[in-house]
Amino acid sequence: MTQKTAILTGAARGIGLATAKLFLDNQWQVAMIDRDEAELHKAAGELPGTLPVVCDVSDPASVDAMITGVLERFGRIDALVNNAGVAYFKPLEETDFACWRETMSTNLDGIFLCSKSALPALKVSQGAIVNIASISGLRASTLRVAYGTSKAAVIHLTKQFAIELGDYGIRVNCVSPGPVKTKLAAAVHTPEIIKAYYDGIPLNRSATEQEIAEAIYFLCSEKAAFITGQMIAVDGGFDASGIGLPALRAYRQ
Repeated sequence: MTQKTAILTGAARGIGLATAKLFLDNQWQVAMIDRDEAELHKAAGELPGTLPVVCDVSDPASVDAMITGVLERFGRIDALVNNAGVAYFKPLEETDFACWRETMSTNLDGIFLCSKSALPALKVSQGAIVNIASISGLRASTLRVAYGTSKAAVIHLTKQFAIELGDYGIRVNCVSPGPVKTKLAAAVHTPEIIKAYYDGIPLNRSATEQEIAEAIYFLCSEKAAFITGQMIAVDGGFDASGIGLPALRAYRQ
């Protein structure tokens, strides 16, 4: 029970799965959490030693049972990565209340529930919480009235947690990814949309899942021992840029 343990929600694919692999590479014990049972067990089956737990992070009883199961298996919790989330991209007039509530209950309530349930164990370990927000929580965009608002709330909730939990030695930070090169993004974004994104990103590309995972792992590690209450945008400079970047690039050429 001396080996550090990380809980990662939304771990069946994408950023969550990449982060799980990185923790394993650094000799952490890993509990992989997801509500997609088939994908979760498929992913965990390829990562020996991980603990897959099917859990809906928006359900308090499911979350409490998940935390209990992790502690029974590993005996400790040193890091909680709140990565589980849903995204519906719809205009306001097509965003019904059910869509709004599902987005908030997963993206925001899930972080509250998982963090609160894991808190007693995190006090013992003086561990870390990393919440995954989004560039959409920093800058408004079309079709993101529910998603963007939920992620903006995640950023502020991170600060609230950091202030309240600092006395226990628990660090709480947030990672806000910009566009990430995933299978889903490739499927839903046309070449025109991808180019429009790149036009606004100083580094002129999407992040890889591994690059997001590296930031998450860093914030959970001892190398970030005096960092708390912070939001790191891993976005290639997207949040820092304004209008005119494409014209500036053309001028340079």
